[in-house]
Amino acid sequence: MAEEKPEEQTAAEGDAVDVDQTDGAVTETNSEADPGNEADAADQDDAPVDVEAELEAARDAALRAQADAMNAQRRAEQEVEKARKFALERFCGDLLSVVDNLERALESSGDEPGSAALSEGVELTRKGFMDVLAKYGVEAVDPQGEPFDPETAQAMSMVEQPDVEPNSVVAVMQKGYLLNGRLLRPAMVMVSKAPSGE
Repeated sequence: MAEEKPEEQTAAEGDAVDVDQTDGAVTETNSEADPGNEADAADQDDAPVDVEAELEAARDAALRAQADAMNAQRRAEQEVEKARKFALERFCGDLLSVVDNLERALESSGDEPGSAALSEGVELTRKGFMDVLAKYGVEAVDPQGEPFDPETAQAMSMVEQPDVEPNSVVAVMQKGYLLNGRLLRPAMVMVSKAPSGE
């Protein structure tokens, strides 16, 4: 039994040694923590570099936001301009029938005696009406004698005309109109074609 005690003591001493070693490890860890504090200080020296990067990123984000805002403002201005230009599209389209009626009245007046004053009045009314429409961007499309353009005219029929170049407008049944460069109504035309013998 006496021999067992020294073994227990040895074991107890071993535990104590382990505890001492653990304390030493803690002490060593604490002593290593001091250089770690220096590393933390070094990280703090690197912190201004990170702040500069963040500042650069914030500037970039601000520039992007400013560019997006400018693009949105430009798109809004374009939409407003487009709405302003073409807001009268339906209204002007409805007024074109009045112009057509005035032109028909002029054509039908002919050379009858006493109709000169009436014709002159209708012509002045038509001219005043067209001046008002032109003020708001409406212009007539009268392709008489020009090559047929499907962008601005609608072919109602094709006729053989040997003395006219094929695919040319030989008669305009109804004028077309543009509103600020956009087609409001196509011209209704007759188009020449080559004689069938050729």
